[in-house]
Amino acid sequence: MEPEFWHERWRSGEIGFHQSTVDRNLRRHWPSLALPKGSRVFVPLCGKSLDLLWLRDAGHSVVGVEISAVAVEAFFAENGISARRRVQGDFDILEAENLTLFRGDFFALTPALLGDVAALYDRAALVSWKGEQRPRYVEHVATLTSSAAQILLISLEYPQAQMSGPPFCVDGAEVRRLYSPLFRIEEIARGDILAYEPRFRARGLKELFEVCYHLVRL
Repeated sequence: MEPEFWHERWRSGEIGFHQSTVDRNLRRHWPSLALPKGSRVFVPLCGKSLDLLWLRDAGHSVVGVEISAVAVEAFFAENGISARRRVQGDFDILEAENLTLFRGDFFALTPALLGDVAALYDRAALVSWKGEQRPRYVEHVATLTSSAAQILLISLEYPQAQMSGPPFCVDGAEVRRLYSPLFRIEEIARGDILAYEPRFRARGLKELFEVCYHLVRL
């Protein structure tokens, strides 16, 4: 979606995509990546996710990027974290111990700004893009990750005709089409979550699966 769409969602508080608890799939599947303590982890389109704190508490140096200033400011304020602020290039950067958030456009982020990352966590980034926008997103992810970098990717599968996104349906065939040229892909979990998602049932969904993938950069 276009940046203004997300700015308006944050300004108006229409943030049903934000979870009030740490994601269950992150808790369950992140340990399988077996990353050493201190590894640098990147979270694209991070919002004010509590997953950032969970990853930091797991011993990682966490870097997120988010276009909404409302989301970034809320993350630090709501969690009582004091942050240092600096400007570099197109980004307003807020930093705390083992935690850095870049406020700006994901596509303006460069490897030089981001630094080397061991892993990327994507719970709600891929599914936020329309189909024609996904290849550009994945290409930029590849630019920002080097050989052997890992990704924990969480996607959604549902009949797209039953609900307009975001979040959009990104099925296994689409994941393979997008990522297989540069990543090794393994589906590690699949669950029917419709019973736990009343807001999606209210939007007309009759079927909803959450699918987790482990990707490794070739």
